[in-house]
Amino acid sequence: MELADYEKRLQELEKANRILQKKLERSEADRVDLEKTNDKNQALLKSVIRELEESKTTLEEKSWDLEQALKNLQAMQAKLVASEKMSALGVLVAGVAHEINNPVNFIYGNLIHAQKYTHDLLELVQLYQQYYPNPTSEIQEMIEAIELDFLCEDLPKLLKSMNVGTERIREIVKSLRNFSRLNEAEFKVVDIHEGLDSALMILHNRLKPKADHPGIEVIKEYGQLPPVECCPGQLNQVFMNLLTNAVDALDEGIRDWELETGQKVEEMQGMQGKSFSSISNSQSQVPIIQIRTEIIQDNWVTIRIGDNGLGMSEDVHSKLFDPFFTTKPVGKGTGLGLSISYQIVVEKHGGKMQCYSAPGQGAEFVVQIPLRQSIGDRNPC
Repeated sequence: MELADYEKRLQELEKANRILQKKLERSEADRVDLEKTNDKNQALLKSVIRELEESKTTLEEKSWDLEQALKNLQAMQAKLVASEKMSALGVLVAGVAHEINNPVNFIYGNLIHAQKYTHDLLELVQLYQQYYPNPTSEIQEMIEAIELDFLCEDLPKLLKSMNVGTERIREIVKSLRNFSRLNEAEFKVVDIHEGLDSALMILHNRLKPKADHPGIEVIKEYGQLPPVECCPGQLNQVFMNLLTNAVDALDEGIRDWELETGQKVEEMQGMQGKSFSSISNSQSQVPIIQIRTEIIQDNWVTIRIGDNGLGMSEDVHSKLFDPFFTTKPVGKGTGLGLSISYQIVVEKHGGKMQCYSAPGQGAEFVVQIPLRQSIGDRNPC
């Protein structure tokens, strides 16, 4: 190859090199521009992501606030409805108790005279039999027809039974009237024990033994309490809620005992000291509700209502006073009883309400309220 050819080839290579160099420069410029664009896009993307995260957080907070507001609104609505129902119930019960009380008082008052008149008439019959031992045949037939000897023996028993029945009705009416103080708007000084006894009287049918129920023993250990200033109707509602829950817990224990052992509750009759609330816990007793009252620190009243039922787990215990929380089947409970009770004790009376329980160890609710309400702290009933 001649020199001219080499020079020509060299020129071609130099030209190709210059072209490649320019292409490289343009590619580098494009790369730089692309990196700048990419950086801008990444910054924009990060900004968008940050804004989305902030918006998400804000929306979650607002959603939580709305959810809480809705729950509070539902709880308030339910409490208002329950309060209205209880107020209406109080008016109804008071009216019914009054209507029952009037005729019962007539019956009760007349029974006293009827017993005296009957006693006098029976004595007169005995005198007739003593001084006229040989009655005419017509009288003798009547004596045999009406079974006079049995009548003379049974009639006083019948009147005595009627007297016991009317006494029972009078006690029930008194309990209903005590319990129906739900619409009273002022604090009053009352006997706490009357409220407890009224609630027990109303629950008597659930406490007494039945063919399918062993009966629940109620142990009352009442202290020497002075009259307490409170909203009596609302406090009675608390007692009713706590006692009803105790009865429900004991009933549940009985059902579990039946399922676990395959025996019926009839077989538990008279089984003092035997377990039903926890099959593995032989120290448990037959169904028991214990009520204790006492004065503490000279100016606080403590009411303890306990049972030896199944107890509750820590999870249930932590939610016990939450509105709408219930462990009962659908239709058996609203989940508001303990929540409203807590509000009545803590907010209305400036008191305290606690529960002590463990699985298989029963439960005890402790209510503490001041003996007297401070005027500044007093909320209307």
